[in-house]
Amino acid sequence: MPMVLALTVCGIFVALVVVGLFVFGLRRRLIQRSGGTFDASLRWDAPEKGDTNGKGWAYGVARYNGDRVEWFRVFSYSPRPRRILERSAIEVAGRRVPAGEEELALLSDHVILACLHRGTRLELAMSEDALTGFLAWLEAAPPGQRVNVA
Repeated sequence: MPMVLALTVCGIFVALVVVGLFVFGLRRRLIQRSGGTFDASLRWDAPEKGDTNGKGWAYGVARYNGDRVEWFRVFSYSPRPRRILERSAIEVAGRRVPAGEEELALLSDHVILACLHRGTRLELAMSEDALTGFLAWLEAAPPGQRVNVA
């Protein structure tokens, strides 16, 4: 009898893991369904320039939605974006390559874009192609909107 109970518990555990992984995949698929997505790590309330300790980075998926970029954590079940960045509120402060411990915390081909969003310092790490698209999206603001791209 204890063997049957142990096998049942193991079977339930394996089934829950499989369902959890399936839900992660399904969520990502739904986020990407509308198109205009790119992989981007985000560091909110980023430290001052020169701090490359690698702490605070979260891996995610960003999606263009009109005049906003919605950022979703990869390892989350929430259908809602974790952060929403309005195009008119983004100020680009500069770009750099990962250094120090950041090289281990980020994907190897990513570039870091330092920004201000409504007074909050943040950093986005993305591929060169995604960065080109992001900067083009920023510069394509409707007439009359102030966009600061360094």
